[in-house]
Amino acid sequence: MTTPTLPIYLDYASTAPVDVRVVEVMQRYLTVDQLFANPASRSHMLGWQAEQVVEQARRQVADAIGADPREIVWTSGATEANNLALTGFMRANRERGMHLATSTIEHKAVVDTAAALEKEGFEVTWLTPGRDGCIQPEQLRAAMRDDTTLVSLMAVNNELGSINDIAALAGVAHEFGAAFHTDAAQATGRISLDVVAQQIDLMSLSGHKTYGPKGVGALYVKRHPDIRIEALIHGGGHERGMRSGTLPTHQIAGMGEALALMQQQFDDDNAHIRRLQQRFLAGLQGVEGIFANTPLDSAVPNILNLAFEGVDGESLLMALRDVAVSTGSACNSASVDPSYVLLGIGTPRSLALSSLRFSFGRFTTEADIDHALTLIRHAVSSLRAPPR
Repeated sequence: MTTPTLPIYLDYASTAPVDVRVVEVMQRYLTVDQLFANPASRSHMLGWQAEQVVEQARRQVADAIGADPREIVWTSGATEANNLALTGFMRANRERGMHLATSTIEHKAVVDTAAALEKEGFEVTWLTPGRDGCIQPEQLRAAMRDDTTLVSLMAVNNELGSINDIAALAGVAHEFGAAFHTDAAQATGRISLDVVAQQIDLMSLSGHKTYGPKGVGALYVKRHPDIRIEALIHGGGHERGMRSGTLPTHQIAGMGEALALMQQQFDDDNAHIRRLQQRFLAGLQGVEGIFANTPLDSAVPNILNLAFEGVDGESLLMALRDVAVSTGSACNSASVDPSYVLLGIGTPRSLALSSLRFSFGRFTTEADIDHALTLIRHAVSSLRAPPR
């Protein structure tokens, strides 16, 4: 068997490689002999053609989540989409109420944005998830108030892979007249998304988590008089006045193609990744003291967060220099503290410090898994061995 090229990439939850088919699409919109023009240039044919490319991608993204293309607002990524959803909505709807409900284990793009809103005078209720990393509808109902304007709860947690019942949670929000936002950056291609059936008002999407390019994302904004967004970036009134700036045609085309491919390969991708996850777990059965932080029965298959008892996570990470993994979210990797997500679900500090997140994707192979397992077993054994 041929040894896989090192390092082995098991950090797909951080970012995914761009699918070559997406690259081929993106390459059509860059140079002077291609459709490189500004999509907002309405005075000549090249601008019109670039606009058509953008609108085709808008439809591809909309189709992936059951939306109308007019409800897709381009952003620079899911982080900006989360900022626009929370800050833009809360500022635009102050007269309806000053209360936001979210959870303690959201992505930092939501956690930090909610904290910034608190400094502006808004009130935030921070819901604590259960050990499974989920917020229950009754829990949200107990936190709702007459002045609750927005609820923001992620579809899939980026460190655990846990899946929230966003349809049920959105239903609770609507019972109290509040809007519902979900960060779906880790959900596209992993779970079925339908903004109408799931009663979603605002949804953040990422390009680079879905085998598309970095630097592009989208915010779904339901076309309804009650869903108003105040722009955070001004200068030209692009994207129905919600997000100004020259649109990157090649990146947008790439994101559209990436989401279209994910829809086409939804079943095959997930079956492949589920097999890899089962192979990975089976290969660790002989190693004692491994605990799953991920709720295996109610999580997406591509994210697996494991605690290695008696082993420092950072030391294990360094020992696995030929395997690309992480101790948690890439957006929080500068911190030496335990993952706030793991602590937030009640993981003991010692185990939180002993945890790594493994995440698989479309291009992970069984050979990758087998070689990574060999390296992991050796590293754990060496780090647990008593000093001579």
